[in-house]
Amino acid sequence: MISELLSDKKNNRTISRRYHIIFWLGYFIFNVIRWGSYFDDYWYSLKSNLVEFPLHIILVYLNVYYFIPKFLIPKKYKTYITLLLISLGVLYTIRTGLNYILVTKNIWPETSADYQQAFTFNHIIAVTIGELYVLALATAIKLTIDWVNQRSRIESLRKEHLKSELNFLKSQIQPHFFFNTLNNLYALTLEKSNLAPNVVLKLSDIMQYVIYDVNKPKVKLLNEIEYIQNYVDLELLRCHEDARVDISLQGNINDVKIPPLIFLSFIENCFKHGNKNNSDFYVYISIEKTNTDFLIFNLENSFDSKNTYNIKNLRSGVGNSNTKRRLDLIYKDLYTLDILKKENVFTVNLKIPLTKK
Repeated sequence: MISELLSDKKNNRTISRRYHIIFWLGYFIFNVIRWGSYFDDYWYSLKSNLVEFPLHIILVYLNVYYFIPKFLIPKKYKTYITLLLISLGVLYTIRTGLNYILVTKNIWPETSADYQQAFTFNHIIAVTIGELYVLALATAIKLTIDWVNQRSRIESLRKEHLKSELNFLKSQIQPHFFFNTLNNLYALTLEKSNLAPNVVLKLSDIMQYVIYDVNKPKVKLLNEIEYIQNYVDLELLRCHEDARVDISLQGNINDVKIPPLIFLSFIENCFKHGNKNNSDFYVYISIEKTNTDFLIFNLENSFDSKNTYNIKNLRSGVGNSNTKRRLDLIYKDLYTLDILKKENVFTVNLKIPLTKK
């Protein structure tokens, strides 16, 4: 793992150097052609740029990798400006001297005057402005690339954080469910019920689903419904014999995929806080795919309105909070969730988009 990281870092440095070389080579060729065309003297342009470009590069990298990170911060702006001005002054002196010695005695051929002295105000301003142009261009490119890379890193970190949080929320759901199911199985074994083997099989199917499928970002809705049906069958073993659970499916859901376990906490609450020991206990579950690529989940169950503790937990239990957080992370503001109580009936209405990747 460490060797791979080192290798990636080395490759990134190689690529970065390659881009730097391409930039400076391209800019050098452009300048030679530009000034060669201007003076109608490409040999002069080549020689002068060979003298000046190493100085451009030194100043640019000094500014980008030392002056800006170290001094372009609050309370050090004056130091940055001072160092930059000193650097420009040193560069002007070296550049003028090298041009005079190696290229031409005419220090300023760009001017319309017949001859210009070095170290005059106009010559200093002209050379400094030209140097600032190179400095600003290279620095702007570097800062833009850094900004884009920083945004990319922030986005990657955000996605990793969301992924970790989603996995954490799902991990909270799974133990909660298994404890409930094992309690059911324990009660049956105490009664030496003939239903215990069937419960073990259903529990095995559920465990296989939870272990292998819920680690995926999305699962087939049909698999999720099968999981819900197995869960409901297990819960019904502890309900009144006249309790009713109906699951209704509407629309073409064969190819629909959804986040795993997204409905589980709402269904769990029906059995955990509902009046399941009464003969009039019921749960209605409706799942519909609309023509507008939305999935609508409706849940209705009876409960004991006198039990204020159950009513409070139906609305704000840990399972519901986890599910709401998962919905926020996955769909942001693209979903709607309404949890309502009316007399002895509790309803959940959830609408999620199916076009979300």
